[in-house]
Amino acid sequence: MYLVTVLRNLLIILAVSSDSHLHTPMCFFLSNLSWVDIGFTSAMVPKMIVDMQSHSRVISFAGCLTQMSFFVLFACIEDMLLTLMAYDRFVAIYHPLHYPVIMNPHLGVFFVLVHFFLSLLDSQLHSWIVLQFTLFKNVEISNFVCEPSQLLDLACSDSVINSIFIYLDSAMFGFLPISGILLSSYKIVPSILRISSSDGKSKAFSTCGSHLAVVCLFYGTGIDMYLTSAVSPPPRSGVVASVMYTPVTPMLNPLIYCLRNRDIQSALWRLRSRTVESHDLFHPFSCVGEKGQPY
Repeated sequence: MYLVTVLRNLLIILAVSSDSHLHTPMCFFLSNLSWVDIGFTSAMVPKMIVDMQSHSRVISFAGCLTQMSFFVLFACIEDMLLTLMAYDRFVAIYHPLHYPVIMNPHLGVFFVLVHFFLSLLDSQLHSWIVLQFTLFKNVEISNFVCEPSQLLDLACSDSVINSIFIYLDSAMFGFLPISGILLSSYKIVPSILRISSSDGKSKAFSTCGSHLAVVCLFYGTGIDMYLTSAVSPPPRSGVVASVMYTPVTPMLNPLIYCLRNRDIQSALWRLRSRTVESHDLFHPFSCVGEKGQPY
């Protein structure tokens, strides 16, 4: 699953970067989402694979903090990228004539950088709180990753402070973005229905449908894992949600976008065609001499 996740996301990055037809804000956000999915799953799954092979469940305190920091960083960046992609579709469908002005490349890069630094700040804030209230040495975490809310629950001396911080953080990086995504979806549905061309309507529904599928997969498992563990130790279902959230979701994201995005499909076919042509061009027996003998 880990290799499939990395290879699929790298394929999307390669397709977007090598095809001029995909040099659009939406595909720029999609390629950044692929980078984030690679980083997100790489922060946790390799350690889990090593533990499974070595039959060890031990992680150092520094390693646990590092894993938690990357977990929060990539989760927050993905959260913001999904919101940006929803806003991009809203502008493209609801204000198509103003789209080139509103969603210009410089603005897209600016948004990504701002969200990166906000996510980095949130990640360091999690680590700082854990370091400030360290009251444990050897403990067991009922999960296969150093999940933030569990560490905060162990580290904070006051559970009320822990709960307040988690819910404020969830509101900023969870409730507000998903509210924006749902609001943009509610606004663009009437605009899609007014499109006269059946092909254009189908393409719009396909793009928005794939995005909403990824949003539901990301937020559905994330809310179950993050919020429920803030008030009580996670049951077995919470660990299953963690599995869905960390290895499964990054693996399915590129598959969902590739299946429902015709532009990505066309770019992948063109990339495959160029690869085959390049292979034939440099094949040692693809060129023959006057008498049919290979050079």
